[in-house]
Amino acid sequence: MLDKPIYVTKASLPPFDEYVEALKALWDTGILTNMGKYHTELEKKLDEFLGVHFISLFVNGHMSLELVLQAMNLTGEVITTPYTFASTTHAIVRNHLKPVFCDINEKNYTIDVSKIERLINDKTSAILPVHVYGNICEIEEIDRIAQKYDLKVIYDAAHAFGEKINGQGVGTLGDASIFSFHATKAFNTIEGGAVTTKDFLLLESLYQLKNFGFRNEVTVNGVGANAKMNEFQAIMGLCNLKYFADGVLKRKSLVEHYRQRLRNIPGLVVLEEEKDRQIESNYSYFPLVIYEKEFGFTRNEIKEKLNANNIFPRRYFYPLTNSFKCYENEFDIAETPIALKISKRVLTLPLYAELEHEVVDTICDIIVNLHK
Repeated sequence: MLDKPIYVTKASLPPFDEYVEALKALWDTGILTNMGKYHTELEKKLDEFLGVHFISLFVNGHMSLELVLQAMNLTGEVITTPYTFASTTHAIVRNHLKPVFCDINEKNYTIDVSKIERLINDKTSAILPVHVYGNICEIEEIDRIAQKYDLKVIYDAAHAFGEKINGQGVGTLGDASIFSFHATKAFNTIEGGAVTTKDFLLLESLYQLKNFGFRNEVTVNGVGANAKMNEFQAIMGLCNLKYFADGVLKRKSLVEHYRQRLRNIPGLVVLEEEKDRQIESNYSYFPLVIYEKEFGFTRNEIKEKLNANNIFPRRYFYPLTNSFKCYENEFDIAETPIALKISKRVLTLPLYAELEHEVVDTICDIIVNLHK
């Protein structure tokens, strides 16, 4: 058993003294929120780093998604995937829209583009695909479908910060993309999130929605929320952004280590690099899919064995959002069989920049020895 617990992820933090030093200015100005100096600076740096047209920062990733859906004035139905975090589905429902669930593919667990068109009807207003584990959706086909049926496309890019496909940043895709800067993500602002878009009018709407509907000091154009990122979060983001590239390299090394140890073992499916697509990954997560008949043990049994050794992976994503208790009897999970199959077998192993290769070996030894 390991001496200290190893969790599925660990927040990336800048040097303590660096963050504290950066905070001193807040005590001089007393400005802690309402789009202050550091909020503005982070927006500018992220705009450049992500190569996007416009960016709007939020208190968290969920509010960025919920409010961008509201800002688009969508109606009716939104096609999405149940293989995601609760936030994706909840944001749709909280906007009084109906989620229509499309299955995923077995190649990279993103939405199965071959099954989207059959779900489109006269009530469909948008497609909300999810870049899963940092695996990027089949964007060309999604774009073709959206143009054919005049649908909006909003990408949930919570897992895909800093990634590129064919040299193009993921934040430039679709009508908008949303990011999460939660503490568990490859880049964090403690909590936080963002919307990126090419649409300046959408950007203006987002500004008002996240600030109580204020257009200016005396004009309130609509009913808004309070979803602004504060200066403490922004400073954390500015500090962490300096170390992001180094963190990606460390994660990549760990992912390659996992792959080397766990590939070619009967019953284990390891996601490999997509060599047919030019993707610059951020190596956010390491999912392992276990087929108990071939491997000899179930996903849950492997999890219990790791837990007994002070190692805490996560069944990520399980359960599917279309099977949540709060949506009981609203959706038929049999309509997304691949998502259901993967959700029952996936185990996301620990992965973060500070993780030691020796710990990866310990994790792999436990799994491999079970099979033997």
